[in-house]
Amino acid sequence: MTAPEELTVAERIRNRFDNLTRAERQLANAIMENYPASGLGSITAVAIASNVSTPTVLRMAKKLGFSGFPDLQAALHLEIEATILNPIAKHNRWAENAPDTHILNRFADVVMENMRQTLRQIDPAEFNTVAELLSDREHAVHVVGGRITRSLADYFFTHMQVIRENVTLVAPNSNIWPHYLLNMRPGDVLVAFDIRRYERDIMGLVKMAKSKGVVVVVFTDQWGSPAAKHARHSFHSRIEAPSAWDSSVISLFVVEAMIAAVQSLSWEETEQRMKSLEDLFDQTRLFRKFT
Repeated sequence: MTAPEELTVAERIRNRFDNLTRAERQLANAIMENYPASGLGSITAVAIASNVSTPTVLRMAKKLGFSGFPDLQAALHLEIEATILNPIAKHNRWAENAPDTHILNRFADVVMENMRQTLRQIDPAEFNTVAELLSDREHAVHVVGGRITRSLADYFFTHMQVIRENVTLVAPNSNIWPHYLLNMRPGDVLVAFDIRRYERDIMGLVKMAKSKGVVVVVFTDQWGSPAAKHARHSFHSRIEAPSAWDSSVISLFVVEAMIAAVQSLSWEETEQRMKSLEDLFDQTRLFRKFT
């Protein structure tokens, strides 16, 4: 089980939101609105910005498991440091405290804990809502990823393209993204992937798409891409690993679960598309036959 100190402030807020008072919820929403910067001022400044009392700020900090507001702020500062780590710094941090076990075991232990923690953070109702959005043939789906996450975007797109029509993979060259925005319509869905060392271009695309009435879904990490603030739905996967690079294992798990959910919601049409696709594969002789 993940220790409380390993949870981000945002995760603690999401986990305990239902147990907060009305004033504390108002404060929590204000902090999440411009997370984490909105929690970095003095306790008085945070209280005024949230239109609550300073005792409310202190009470909520303690309800989230902190000894007080300074402790909460210290956690936010550590989160900011974590989100800007480059691969070399990440490697050095893990290497300094690496246990004397094989990398396979170390990596597996971290991934399994990442899986457990991520599943605790996902709301099944929100997951179902997004699956229904993606299965709605009345609206197009657009998919975009960044420097590393474009592989996840491509994987998601390839499967969605089989499941339904009108799916577009946005090219990695941001200079031509206005061309894609030109074709986005109100009610369309933009699925964006963005993890730490968050990309400004992804943020810009998400904001412009939202302004056109596009429903934005963001797949991000435990800290949360700034683009997620402009999304109607977001999924936060744990990405830490004993490596210079972040792990995509849990992100891919969530993506594959979403693909399976969308497929199930529209199986009759998907089955027909898959049969037609198999006929095309046979005609092109793409796959080797053993009979």
